[in-house]
Amino acid sequence: MKIYTRAGDRGETGLLGNVRVSKASERVEAYGCVDELVSWLGLLRAEAEDSELIAQIAQIQSELFFVNSELATPADRQPIGEVIEEDAVKRLEDWIDTCDEALPTLKSFILPGGSKTSARLHVARTVCRRAERAVVRLAEIEPLREVLIQYLNRLSDLLFSFGRRANLREGVAEVLVTNLRKSRIPNS
Repeated sequence: MKIYTRAGDRGETGLLGNVRVSKASERVEAYGCVDELVSWLGLLRAEAEDSELIAQIAQIQSELFFVNSELATPADRQPIGEVIEEDAVKRLEDWIDTCDEALPTLKSFILPGGSKTSARLHVARTVCRRAERAVVRLAEIEPLREVLIQYLNRLSDLLFSFGRRANLREGVAEVLVTNLRKSRIPNS
């Protein structure tokens, strides 16, 4: 089987159920953003050394696959296979709570970065926020289950907590925004 079909050469793509839509549609934009997030998480997972993080990211990637399956299904059809339910959102919340219990209290905004793992988690967080915005835009014009938005919203919070946890585990200090006011950048 060839990877190319030429079916999209005129700017259309197929949704699940053989429905053709413009590649510029809100639905395609939404699942495209989620697909990008899955790829960023794949890069993160490939380069991470923390076995717990690797396992958590693998589970999230699988769940995002189900989110995308639902996003790629026309509004008038039933999704094929598994779908995300409220228990997945609750698990993300539990992971956030577990992370946050081990982290110092946040008293200031932080700049993304620190360790390479943390920096990648923050990139994934911002891509997740973009995916969430795209799904919200789609939900404004087509019916979607609210749990999809909730999942992405909670996931971005989790990726923030994971980024902080990565710095803590790797012994890298967070850069607080308030600390920047105290530093002086030398003249070039």
